[in-house]
Amino acid sequence: MIKKCIAEFLGTAVLVIVGCGVAMTNGLGAGYVGIALAFGLAIVALAYSVGNVSGCHVNPAVSIAMFANKSLSVGEFFGYIISQFLGAIVGAVVLVAMLGTDKGLGLNFYGANSAVQATVAQAFVTEVVMTFIFVFAICGVTSKEKFGSAAGIVIGLTLTLVHLVALPITGTSVNPARTFGPALVATVLGIQDGNTALMQSWLFIVAPLIGGALAAVCYMALDKKEA
Repeated sequence: MIKKCIAEFLGTAVLVIVGCGVAMTNGLGAGYVGIALAFGLAIVALAYSVGNVSGCHVNPAVSIAMFANKSLSVGEFFGYIISQFLGAIVGAVVLVAMLGTDKGLGLNFYGANSAVQATVAQAFVTEVVMTFIFVFAICGVTSKEKFGSAAGIVIGLTLTLVHLVALPITGTSVNPARTFGPALVATVLGIQDGNTALMQSWLFIVAPLIGGALAAVCYMALDKKEA
């Protein structure tokens, strides 16, 4: 259990450092495609490293889906969630140490700070749907051993895909820890718009959890053997 939690902590920290790090340097030419690839490739790398230890959830929305389909015990579920949030916070602190406080922290927003000024409803629907797509793919590709060798690549490409769709709308969360960690650090350090991001983080916690749970329920219904 301890090793699994450490793996989730480290994995989530790496995801934030790599993904949000590229988002912070977007002005240097990475663009939406570069940011999407950073998050996707980080998951590919993590899937084939910490995946053998903890399953590489690094995302509470994935963990709630695995809990729903009984792949996680209650203790493991809460241990994973705590580890993921702590990892995201530490990852954000590392980014500040690397890049300073003048480039933001790859924060998620709706409203005036959204690239397309998405409303609360639009942002909520976006996060639920994109998380559903991401977690639904995870449920499918991890359900059978024959898909095991390709699982990391499929999951990483799916995360890249949902980022390409949602980046202009919300900055793409689909991961409550990835949003909350940077938002908390930005607020504590007085980084521009950090307080707004923290106040809006409720949406990026609730919507992905709903999307992840729905994906698990829908996949279990589809995968259920007919009598």
